[in-house]
Amino acid sequence: MKHGGRHRRRRRGTALRAVLTGTALALTAAATLISASQAEVAESPGALKPLTSAPDTARLRLQEHLVPTRDLNRLAASMGRPVGVSAVLGSADRTLREAADCAPDDRATLPVAPSAGRAYCWDRADAADTTWRPHSVTTSGDADGDGVWGTHRVILTGWTRTAAGRGLARVAFVDADDPARPVYRWVLLVVPVDGGRDYRGLSSTLSGMVWYQDKLLVTTRTGSSDALYVYDLDRIQRTTADMPVIGRVPGGWSAEGYEYVMPAVGSYRFTAGRCTPSGPPCPATLSLDRGTAPDSLVAVERTAPGSDRRTRLWRYAFDSSPARSGLLATDAAGRADAIEAYRTRVTGISGVLSHRRAGAGFPSWYVGRASGTGDGHGGLWRQDSEDAKAARCGFDASHHCWAESAGSLSYWEETGEVWSLSDRMLFAVPLTALDRSLK
Repeated sequence: MKHGGRHRRRRRGTALRAVLTGTALALTAAATLISASQAEVAESPGALKPLTSAPDTARLRLQEHLVPTRDLNRLAASMGRPVGVSAVLGSADRTLREAADCAPDDRATLPVAPSAGRAYCWDRADAADTTWRPHSVTTSGDADGDGVWGTHRVILTGWTRTAAGRGLARVAFVDADDPARPVYRWVLLVVPVDGGRDYRGLSSTLSGMVWYQDKLLVTTRTGSSDALYVYDLDRIQRTTADMPVIGRVPGGWSAEGYEYVMPAVGSYRFTAGRCTPSGPPCPATLSLDRGTAPDSLVAVERTAPGSDRRTRLWRYAFDSSPARSGLLATDAAGRADAIEAYRTRVTGISGVLSHRRAGAGFPSWYVGRASGTGDGHGGLWRQDSEDAKAARCGFDASHHCWAESAGSLSYWEETGEVWSLSDRMLFAVPLTALDRSLK
């Protein structure tokens, strides 16, 4: 993949920021008051506590497992030449609707404070299918420093099908070149089996994902020894049959009606075994931090809202070798160790972001949490090793100001926006507005 034209794109990015600044939305969610049942002012979680002991950090160690290239090539030889992101975007068949065209109940799931600068609801056909729920977001601002992949600005959102016994994972590839009319196409995530002679659907909750260089890293299901699955954005395959099954079928390849599948190219597994409360932490969500050297993958542990157990946050370094683009830095044995780790008193975290503010000596950690009851508006805290801050809203200064059923966080440096999503809306908040609200 060629990523040229950086200076030209940066000029276009400046113009885009100007447009976005002039078209910020006055969203109805900002006027929504918090119900009395949510109105309690949460106690501050305080500063982050560093984790430095060998037993604590050893639980975060990962072992890299890459799918043999011959298996991927065997699959491609049978399915046809892989395609890239541009081919998927070029066949987009869904349209995101701007906030003004969304139902009031959908807009009510947006953050109360700070209000979103941009917001969209999904194509009506997808919004009506409640068996699929969105949880995670990443963008071409993560993938490449200039914010563009090829010639496109792209947003990826991860969805999970929750039907009993039929869990699947899919990604919406959103063409965001025209902010007034984003369009998208679905790609189903699959895992090669039988040496690349077949594939199965990925049965995992996409509560977190990061697109870095040509790779997409996604979270896996609770209780698994796999921490992350890895996908290659240049290895998207077209299906050739429309049948209600996933995998090889007589005369071709099927994926329950999806035209595109993306086969996993690897995974990272905890060396200490399956994730448990007392063992390795089940990853709840992910994000990218470009403020470290090298760039790093940020992760947070899955804990229940209101749990007494402190939540772990940590990061892994990405490999700086061009031959290992988008993969984590590992030792000679293929092991990746966390380079930084903390505990926080915030529980039920569904979004995490690490970002070093101008003039700050260390990064701040932004954590979005679910409400104490698991529904309604959640909260968002900014923490570091010294303090914690949160937005307040409503007549009683509640901390329940963030989105309802909020998902992951992704910072698009080129535009200065933090992207996230509720269970009904995709939205962006300027980072400067987010920081102003955290007092």
